[in-house]
Amino acid sequence: MEHEICIQCGAEVRPEEAYHVAEEAVCPSCAETDTVVCSYCGERIWRENDFGDSDTALCEACYTNHYTRCNQCGRLISFSAAYYQDEDEDEETPYCSACYHECGEAIHGYSYKPVPIFHGDAPMYMGVELEVDDGGKDPVKAKKILSIFNQTGEFGYIKSDGSLDDGLELVTHPCTLEAHMREVPWREALERFKALGYYSHQSSTCGLHVHVNRTFFGATQAEQDEKIGHVLYLFERFWQELLRFSRRTQRQVAQWAARYGYKDTGREIMEHAKKAYQGRYTCVNLTNTDTIEFRIFRGTLKYNTLIATLQLVEKLCNVAVSLSEERLQALSWSDIMLGIEPQRYPELVQYLKELRLYINAPVSVECEV
Repeated sequence: MEHEICIQCGAEVRPEEAYHVAEEAVCPSCAETDTVVCSYCGERIWRENDFGDSDTALCEACYTNHYTRCNQCGRLISFSAAYYQDEDEDEETPYCSACYHECGEAIHGYSYKPVPIFHGDAPMYMGVELEVDDGGKDPVKAKKILSIFNQTGEFGYIKSDGSLDDGLELVTHPCTLEAHMREVPWREALERFKALGYYSHQSSTCGLHVHVNRTFFGATQAEQDEKIGHVLYLFERFWQELLRFSRRTQRQVAQWAARYGYKDTGREIMEHAKKAYQGRYTCVNLTNTDTIEFRIFRGTLKYNTLIATLQLVEKLCNVAVSLSEERLQALSWSDIMLGIEPQRYPELVQYLKELRLYINAPVSVECEV
């Protein structure tokens, strides 16, 4: 009787006792230690070529055509058992059932808009959109951020954003400046973003957008248009100073926050803005029903810069509402700086000094993140 030779150990094996991997014979002992059987197609393969796990052996072809792994825990899952986020239309990021139901609601789609929760009591409310990138569109990381951000109240949520390469957008509910400074745990959340590998200023894709309620500018449409026109006038009048404050490059501003163009009065700029529709990618976006959106600012994970930005927005809006068109035209940047109360806006004063935009001597500067 002819015998087959085991490809592994060289032992002679009777044909009826031999196992085969492709065309190569293997003795029973080597078959047990060095091979497995694909759970899907039944073919015997070398153990080192097993693409499955300890419970499910898979050849490469069956794994590629029928299986994937959970993006979070790495667990082997069949295509039919994989879960995907609603915004993951191309199904590029699979999750097992446990990870999906634990973390799946941490990242909402771009169009997600919950019923707003107002924090604080003041005429002006600000909603912040902070974009971060380079740390992953990861629901587990998002959940870690939210566990800090919402630890003492429901202050915000996280959305996906197609303008980001590999990041997230943290969105707050409407808060007064005092609430942002005293209640919202911005400092802790920004530190956690950094610890998880995210960037904002250092990533060219990120912005810091601030929404202000239109009702702050007046009770009627005409009143709102007049005072919002004053805001647009301030932006055109002091464009160079505000561009420096924003930390944006000219190219970034042209792409994400274009200016309307200088005219002699806020009323003329508002009329131009209404006639020449420019969409939402403007320095002050007017397309929202309930808010105007300040889009000029570059993203940041530096606490002082973020709070200073909110303080500047409040200051400019107060100037726009309180002054007449004639007084605005006579206003200088120094006048605005002299009107800043250091006790109310300490972060703003510090930031303005860092950028040499304040009336006093500049100070040392910490790096943006």
